[in-house]
Amino acid sequence: MNHTELTYRAIILLKKLIETPSFSSEEGDTAIHIENWFQEHEIPFKRTKNNIWATNLHFDECKPTLLLNSHHDTVKPNNGYTKNPFEAIEEDGKLYGLGSNDAGGCLVSLIATFTYFYKQPNLHYNLLIVASAEEESSCENGLNSMLSIIPKIDVAIVGEPTLMQLAIAEKGLLVFDATVTGTPSHAAHPNTDNAIYNTIEVLQWFQEFTFKKSSSVLGDVKMTVTQINAGKQHNAVPANVNLVIDVRVNDAYTNKEVVEILQKEAPCSEIIPRSLRLNSSSIPKEHALVQAGITLGRKTYGSPTLSDQAVLSCPSLKLGPGDSTRSHTADEFIYLKEIEEGIEIYIELLEKIL
Repeated sequence: MNHTELTYRAIILLKKLIETPSFSSEEGDTAIHIENWFQEHEIPFKRTKNNIWATNLHFDECKPTLLLNSHHDTVKPNNGYTKNPFEAIEEDGKLYGLGSNDAGGCLVSLIATFTYFYKQPNLHYNLLIVASAEEESSCENGLNSMLSIIPKIDVAIVGEPTLMQLAIAEKGLLVFDATVTGTPSHAAHPNTDNAIYNTIEVLQWFQEFTFKKSSSVLGDVKMTVTQINAGKQHNAVPANVNLVIDVRVNDAYTNKEVVEILQKEAPCSEIIPRSLRLNSSSIPKEHALVQAGITLGRKTYGSPTLSDQAVLSCPSLKLGPGDSTRSHTADEFIYLKEIEEGIEIYIELLEKIL
């Protein structure tokens, strides 16, 4: 198939995905649509829970393997939608619908690209595609669960909306639960150890604290208090205030190092990370995949948002059609021309290294 036919079929698949609810952990029906694509194109595939994966026809264990990955789960639609989030609506060159931009356009473009190369012999890399589940929730049955099942990966392209620019690094994520303590009491009596008042100083510390090491690609570590909870009744001073802190980690630190710093420095009674597994990720600018993209006029940058790159230990490049600023927004959309361009650039990029 030529690029035009691939684009046409990819858009049909994307419309089916949009019109099929696929919240994280509930992707069973969209998985069937993806299975149908591979069946229609006579490509053998395997399904592990709601993850669909396949390898190229001439897979050779002696060759390095390039992973093509994107996800088919979505967040839930917010209350700001004016259009039906589960209706694929074409309007003014745009395709509206939940998951159209994040990351349906990327996924169908990568599936089309894999299909284009599937039968080609004598490639320098094996191709492996994984349409993964549970990316939005970072749960246990997503891409992370596939790493012990699929062939060993040497390098990866993770499909997320980047306007087809080259995200050569991505910040990791740590979420902390912190506690500020005080002395519980009746609100009518004096109390110089009010946990809520104690929190003022703690919040100021989080606002002003800076990590010393910056990254040339990802900039500084960004730390933000995102939740606060305390008290159950108007006349009682609580014993504790509970905080949630979101930390976006650059490639100058490991997640473990950030945990050690905060547990030593933060003025909290307790600060505990929920998980250490969502690490920062990157690919050297000198890597052949990146250099191939640069020759196509693509620019490199560091991404502040998290993706399935976080669970990969190999070099990985985030690249895809669509715009990250549209993700999780009301009336989400992707331009149809972005899908066409995405497939074209993916194919041109891989032709330079395969």
